[in-house]
Amino acid sequence: MINDPSSHTIAPGILLRPVTTDDAEGLARAYRRNRRHLRPWEPNRGEAFFTAEGQAERLRDLAGLRQAGRAMPWVLAADDGRGEVVGAMNLSNIVQGPFRSASLGYWIDAEHTGKGLASLAAEAVCRDADERLGLHRIEAGTVVTNTASQRVLAKCGFELIGRARNYLHIDGEWQDHFLFHRILNDRTPA
Repeated sequence: MINDPSSHTIAPGILLRPVTTDDAEGLARAYRRNRRHLRPWEPNRGEAFFTAEGQAERLRDLAGLRQAGRAMPWVLAADDGRGEVVGAMNLSNIVQGPFRSASLGYWIDAEHTGKGLASLAAEAVCRDADERLGLHRIEAGTVVTNTASQRVLAKCGFELIGRARNYLHIDGEWQDHFLFHRILNDRTPA
């Protein structure tokens, strides 16, 4: 099981905190609000994904993966009493043993892009992966045309590994991705 980290204020008025099942409605609203913005970077989603019920089911699945030590999801939320979701970060495919690695995925609300939130949140997640989860490396991939996300990863110390042909089915077609990784430490696995 992965113990939850504490919440972090990553920018004025923005918290990075572990996601809970109580976030289903807020995530559904955020995904509906950002449907067009996220479309070029995400798989095609059924209508249920954009509902509170669909998000509740997804969050239950994520809770099971977190319980098994295979995922750690966060949301970025306004620290204004309403807690409107303005983004998400997720470590998935967490592997311990000699690999000690995970995959990073994230998105930021269209109204909040260009403010450094993705970089600040990615740095906080990498720090947590190193210090609390004891991971050695984080990997991330971007659609080849997603230059904004590539800038975030470069700013956070990720190195380009290479190009993966037809890597993921995104926005209705198989798309090439640039793959990146960041070495967090060189400690010997426990």
